[in-house]
Amino acid sequence: MAKAKRKYVCQACGSEANRWQGQCDDCGEWNTLAEEASATVFELKHHLHSGGRSVELSGLNTDIKLPDRASTGIAEFDRALGGGLVPGSATLLGGDPGIGKSTLLLQAAANLARRGLSVAYISGEEAVDQVRLRARRLGLGDAPVQLAAATSVRDILTTMGKGAPPALLVIDSIQTMHSDLIEGAPGTVSQVRASAQELIRFAKERGSALMLVGHVTKDGTIAGPRVLEHMVDTVLAFEGERSHQYRILRASKNRFGGTDEIGVFAMAEEGLTEVGNPSALFLTDRAEQVTGATVFPALEGTRPVLVEIQALTVRLSSGATPRRAVVGWDSGRLAMILAVLEARCGLSFSTAEVYLNIAGGYRISDPAADLAVAAALVSALAERPLPSDAVLFGEVALSGEIRPVAHGALRLKESAKLGFSRALVPPSVKGQSGISTQEFRTLANLVDHMLGRH
Repeated sequence: MAKAKRKYVCQACGSEANRWQGQCDDCGEWNTLAEEASATVFELKHHLHSGGRSVELSGLNTDIKLPDRASTGIAEFDRALGGGLVPGSATLLGGDPGIGKSTLLLQAAANLARRGLSVAYISGEEAVDQVRLRARRLGLGDAPVQLAAATSVRDILTTMGKGAPPALLVIDSIQTMHSDLIEGAPGTVSQVRASAQELIRFAKERGSALMLVGHVTKDGTIAGPRVLEHMVDTVLAFEGERSHQYRILRASKNRFGGTDEIGVFAMAEEGLTEVGNPSALFLTDRAEQVTGATVFPALEGTRPVLVEIQALTVRLSSGATPRRAVVGWDSGRLAMILAVLEARCGLSFSTAEVYLNIAGGYRISDPAADLAVAAALVSALAERPLPSDAVLFGEVALSGEIRPVAHGALRLKESAKLGFSRALVPPSVKGQSGISTQEFRTLANLVDHMLGRH
């Protein structure tokens, strides 16, 4: 038999090399290449055209029944999942350490178990007593959840294979799992891939909903091979700063629903609590008008969230290069808005430092925030506050034109519900009862309005 060749796989990005080297050529990380066995030339020459069994094919137009979803008992969690857990699905939940991943899954597991469903919680990071103490601290000590501390995938699947499969199987976390079918330490690329593959196969064959907890790297991406996100049905990211009270659960992939919904939670003594009105987290109660502050009705899926945009400009007397700092928004888009304000509106920011912040640690990627950001910058530069009962939304083009955005009526409806009485919007936005609209065709029109030009 031909001798198996060896290859070296980067544990950070998954790239392969024929020989060991100190630095990975693809990602630039040091000391991340680990040796693995590869297929022999004899194995690669054999084709796969025969010797298998025939696969049954079915038509695309075949009638099927929609999957039955199991509610987790947490409405915000169900919203991010697309309506609840689907039997036989695999979900990957990632987030920073201490953000609340295990707490959220333990609360969901307890709710399902109290409804009579079989739930198994396997921890590879904590002892059973630690999980039990945390459950009691959260008021979940009486929930009939089956706990175990294990890292061997073979042991876990052997245990799950006895009797009826659980309705929900939680693995906390996939980076601690180990498969004895291949070499390598837990957490390596090959181990994470092989362990996840075996667990997902069990979930698909036995109809259990599988929840995998994933570690994240220092830049916020899920640790391990990128193929792990391709293998699962749903990828959820738990976002937020531990210094802030709120947490946002966001789906970046969902084969059973949309990826435009979010779940909002607040960390309390009894665990993660749902936030029915997220706007209350991101709006400050201003008794008087403040310069450089505007309110923007962001849209997360079908949920409007009103956030406060704060801008500050500081004039420099010397010839030093002014600084631009952004928190919660795209720095490149800020540079574009500043360029449009200078080129199309006659305002100069070249001798002023610019600071932009989205209150509450919220992150905005919606281009409809352009108009609110521009108004906050103008307000800060001219030291003229906007009315505290006004909201702004609209996309700004490089020509200075204010373009309409999607779901304007929904944004206005939510703003009126929270007590805002006027909106500065692009043309063709239909007004709603309880809130008046003022249309602006170009950004220069808005600047003239704010500065009192005629």
